[in-house]
Amino acid sequence: MDIKMSQKQFRRLLDLVYIGNWVLNSTRGDDRIREYDEVESLVFSHCINHKMLPLVELYKGELVPSRAFSEGGIHEAILAYEDTVFFEILAQELALRDMESDTPTPENYDELQSRMDAYLDEFELHGTDNISVDME
Repeated sequence: MDIKMSQKQFRRLLDLVYIGNWVLNSTRGDDRIREYDEVESLVFSHCINHKMLPLVELYKGELVPSRAFSEGGIHEAILAYEDTVFFEILAQELALRDMESDTPTPENYDELQSRMDAYLDEFELHGTDNISVDME
């Protein structure tokens, strides 16, 4: 299979492949999904022919994203995503708790969204500073 793309598009593809594999495998420890590691290695191997050698390195006989790549800002994008997801899930869970509901429904959607927006406004202003848990 041949895919034609510009250098800039290929560079963006590297980001997408890295983020995708990181999401799928970063929490799996030794139980990594090797097929995704293999695809990542294959895509990053093309850095050699595209004059992007600093973005790939050999590790245990396999081409992988280099330290320069992984420390070059990609994790800031991942962290921004994680923060957003964390606060949205927390806001939904707290709103559902307040409504004494287990799940969003078409009937409670407007109230749920209103309560979530209030929580998200609070999190935007204060992060988790005002959250407390009573440990009884």
